[in-house]
Amino acid sequence: MLVLALDTATPTLVAGLARWTSGDRIEVLAERAVPSGNRHAELLTPAIRDVLADAGVGMSDLEAVVTGLGPGPFTGLRVGVVTAVTLADARGLPVVGVCSLDAIGSGARTVVTDARRKEIYWATYAADGSRLAGPSVDKPADVTPPEPIVGDPAFAERLGVPVVPADVTTAGLVWAASPQLADPSSAGQLVPLYLRRPDATPPTAIKAVTQR
Repeated sequence: MLVLALDTATPTLVAGLARWTSGDRIEVLAERAVPSGNRHAELLTPAIRDVLADAGVGMSDLEAVVTGLGPGPFTGLRVGVVTAVTLADARGLPVVGVCSLDAIGSGARTVVTDARRKEIYWATYAADGSRLAGPSVDKPADVTPPEPIVGDPAFAERLGVPVVPADVTTAGLVWAASPQLADPSSAGQLVPLYLRRPDATPPTAIKAVTQR
């Protein structure tokens, strides 16, 4: 099965193409990891075109789409999820959403990424890769995660332990989606993992305007 994998949950946008077969055999054919900041909408489509060109295939060759659901910022996640749904709908393909933290590192580990506001997104995993805790959002001082820790090394000092640099990968996204790729009917709705309310919220009360 030829799978297009996308993730826009972190400042590094990922687009990749992999061949998945039953038994969780994954061959990555092409991948682009692009430092994107807040430019996901601008850079995602060119990255998709590039990986298709690198692999020598077209959109008509795709058989499934996988997208990271975060946790991450509202705008970035929306770009990735909407793009995945649009491509899948246009081609009549199954689309699978996975927790983006599941696609960082492997084996027993704790994954940490930048949640802004001096906080981290984190989750802990067993040796077989199954998630034991999280995803959650907390201040580093409020978390005592088991080692080894992988993800954003900028938080090593605040966590008080080493953090091995690691990012979302195409192989990680496809691996996390393997159960749903094996049985597309089991894939749930694509619900982004925001974990907290957006910065911009409507007012809870409307003040009356008086005229003189």
